[in-house]
Amino acid sequence: MPKKFPEVKLTRSHARPGRTALAVASAVAIAAWPHAVISKEPMWSLVPVGHPAVPEGDADVANPIDRFLEVERAAKGLKAVAPADKLTLLRRVHLDLTGLPPSPADQEAFLADTSPDAYQRVVDRLLASDQHGVRYARHWLDVLRYADSDEKLGPGSGIYLWRDWVINALRDDLPYDQFVQLQLTGRRVSERTQMSDTGFRSRKEPRPGDIFALGFLARGAGGDPQDLAINAVDTVSTAFLGLTVGCAKCHDHKFDPVSQVDYYSMKALFDPLVVKKVNLASAQDLVAAGKAMAETQKKRAPFEKELAAFLDPYKTKLREERIQMLPPEVQAVIRKSEKERTVQEQKIADDYFPILRIDNDKIEAAMTAEVIGAYRDLKKRVEEAGRGSSTPELAAFNTVDVDRSREQLKSYVLTSGDPTRPELQNEVKPGWPFAGSEYDFRDGRIEAFADWLTDPSNPFFARVAVNRLWQWHFGLGLQRTPSDFGLQSEGPSHPALLDWLASEFVRQGYSMKQMNRLMVTSQAYRMSSEVPPESMASQHIDPDDTWLWHFRLQRLEAEPIWDSIHAAAGSLDLQVGGRSFDPGAGAQGRRGGDDTAKAGASTKRRAAYMIRGYSPSRDVTPAFLQSFDVDDGRVPCPVRTQTVTAPQSLFLMNSPEIEAATTELAERLKSESGGDMNQAIDLAYRLTIARPPSPAESARAAAYLENNPERLKQLSWLIFNLDEFTYVR
Repeated sequence: MPKKFPEVKLTRSHARPGRTALAVASAVAIAAWPHAVISKEPMWSLVPVGHPAVPEGDADVANPIDRFLEVERAAKGLKAVAPADKLTLLRRVHLDLTGLPPSPADQEAFLADTSPDAYQRVVDRLLASDQHGVRYARHWLDVLRYADSDEKLGPGSGIYLWRDWVINALRDDLPYDQFVQLQLTGRRVSERTQMSDTGFRSRKEPRPGDIFALGFLARGAGGDPQDLAINAVDTVSTAFLGLTVGCAKCHDHKFDPVSQVDYYSMKALFDPLVVKKVNLASAQDLVAAGKAMAETQKKRAPFEKELAAFLDPYKTKLREERIQMLPPEVQAVIRKSEKERTVQEQKIADDYFPILRIDNDKIEAAMTAEVIGAYRDLKKRVEEAGRGSSTPELAAFNTVDVDRSREQLKSYVLTSGDPTRPELQNEVKPGWPFAGSEYDFRDGRIEAFADWLTDPSNPFFARVAVNRLWQWHFGLGLQRTPSDFGLQSEGPSHPALLDWLASEFVRQGYSMKQMNRLMVTSQAYRMSSEVPPESMASQHIDPDDTWLWHFRLQRLEAEPIWDSIHAAAGSLDLQVGGRSFDPGAGAQGRRGGDDTAKAGASTKRRAAYMIRGYSPSRDVTPAFLQSFDVDDGRVPCPVRTQTVTAPQSLFLMNSPEIEAATTELAERLKSESGGDMNQAIDLAYRLTIARPPSPAESARAAAYLENNPERLKQLSWLIFNLDEFTYVR
């Protein structure tokens, strides 16, 4: 095991004029770390997490969060606004904890419940829901850079099984330290090894299902075997440590105490990893698939041979034209056979492969109309030859494993981070920043690092996690850059509260649900987002609401917008788990690769299951997700961008999805109101924005409808386009 984090004791010699207590403590913390790079500035996040005393305050203020916040507000002359009304709060917490709006029945029940713990019981119900796991998994998967499709993932990666593992882990409230341990090692801390009756110690088989947690590391596979280790370092450090160690890939970090040697020592931990494909099919399925594939190939072989011969002169001509445009030295490499090429030459050939690849549409461009007809006839014959022979679909999953032979290889600093340019004079040993030089790798390199990472004394681990949870509830983290706790960040707005939350997180056994409950039951969370005239003085003092004197107005992310549309229409499929779906594929079949659902699968599932990813030749991430600021998963996304753009409005006004949803909602209103237009208007508002209409809204809607049920579709369209539908107050 590495050294424990050092205890830091302040003395008078550390104090200097003008230094805050936090700056003094962080300066001492940096000095305490055995480290090659010492920053000229203090780094607050290296200070060990304390357990600040909860401030004294009003006896009616039971939640410690509010005690900490009130001290800061009072010091700055700020006054908290009144609580939000019950239905506003109900919609807020439903969308926050499950991503789904409250039903009219939920609204009525909450309004009728006047008991003191009515809200707490709503929170407990939502946290116990399967849909809570779906909602919060989407937050974490942004941070962990999940994608269904990536040019480097390869077919049949089964990556969606990792997503489903995350959903289930959050549903079951898997402790956060185990949540991280499993994604790094595939095993729980107490279940790594086992002892036989004869005294032989061996690695214990992981629990069924835990293997899917390793999709996190397998997601980093790339064109070079070392990409797996590089991507692991970059993602692990930002996601779980809140450090941008990737800045040290090419040189010592310019700001934080992380050297280039630190970076490559950390990479050496993951260098032995290799991607391993696990077949999840049964023995019977494998035999059946082999027979079906052989039968199909036998039928298609003569037609494929004829098609290949037909295309060969066109492909040769087009490829030669492209080779002619390349530099002479590259042409020479391309014209060699693979056996004749050196390793470096093969890399050059691989780099130019996308340029030289001849796609079908390019082939047709070189043909006459008559030849195109003959070509398409041949293609049709190939397709028809394979019909009637269906190959069973075989489930597979790309995981990672430690290649013991690679543990014997040396690791080096890489020039400019290029895996092909190792600095052979700069060998590095496995290790990581801030841990000293004593490591116990008896369980494995990654296991030792995971133990250090999740140790309660780690000053980053719990702080980073609770800050993310705070950000997802309140719109901004106490530390506004949730993946950068370094010197380029401003530092937390409420350092004492952040440390109290972190220490409480550890005390509660890293229960994420307990922390969620603590945050959403605070008075700070239950405040109104509206700023009344009497609060204009506070608005002038703190226009950005840094000190949380009112709840921040927040725009919904793409997923709850999609889910709310289909929930209102009554067509949302709440199935948990399974392959991702492509909303644009419909009955035409898959467009997103082997990990997307079959043709005919539901396209009205929760948007957490909507395909996302990247390909240089086509759009993988649907236009809807792109319009509402969803990243494609190539890199971690700690904070979603929030834009207001024309494509967002166009989706809510003109898209086929809205056309279908307004039709379905109108039919639902007709059916459930029994033809009573006043009831239909009331229900329309409750289903969409989770409140009854005001008298003025009811009057305007009634005047528009003119008692004509056919106009309910236009009314539905109008409410979907209200700002209130896409914002949380």
